[in-house]
Amino acid sequence: MKGAGWGPEFTEDEIGRVVEARRADMEREGCVVERYGDDGEMCGQVARALVEGKVVGWFQGRMEWGPRALGHRSILADPRRHDVKDLLNAKIKRRESFRPFAPSVLGRVVPDWFETVDEVPFMAQVFVVKEGQRSRIPAVVHVDGTARLQTVRPDEDALYHRLIEAFEKETGVPMVLNTSFNENEPVVCRPEEALDCFLRTKMDWLQMGRTSIRRRG
Repeated sequence: MKGAGWGPEFTEDEIGRVVEARRADMEREGCVVERYGDDGEMCGQVARALVEGKVVGWFQGRMEWGPRALGHRSILADPRRHDVKDLLNAKIKRRESFRPFAPSVLGRVVPDWFETVDEVPFMAQVFVVKEGQRSRIPAVVHVDGTARLQTVRPDEDALYHRLIEAFEKETGVPMVLNTSFNENEPVVCRPEEALDCFLRTKMDWLQMGRTSIRRRG
């Protein structure tokens, strides 16, 4: 099994109808809606938003089956930020401070960042982060110097891999912080649930398919 994307997926038209039905709610929140023409433009814009400190809801393709969000129903942030755990808990997650967030890492760079070299596409193992790299990604390193990583390869998830590559191009860091797309409830499955979560939290950006919904400022 190469990936966990065995759940439902939704077309751009289905996403568009959900967005249109909530347009008045989004206007009240001061949101801007935009649709990108291709995946490259979309990934570049989302990567730049992460660099700017934005918290991004990433809703793409078929929902993951299993206990982890793996880049289909994920909330993403910049792993380089010292304050990102507090930021995420304040904006969305509201969970215990000791619980670490995890990185999604380009598979080709695992030897450069971790003491163990292996494939962990399902975010099911904890590796020790190399001591010289820990200060570069404080948001995803636990107190004992470990991280529960997910390796991402283009043949397993081409779009998510492309996004992480776009972030690497901006920062030199080949990973993003990835946590499940939810706010103390089950992980979102449908576009309606993703948009509800976005609107009732302080998330900055929601990317559903190629449709971008972002708060001004």
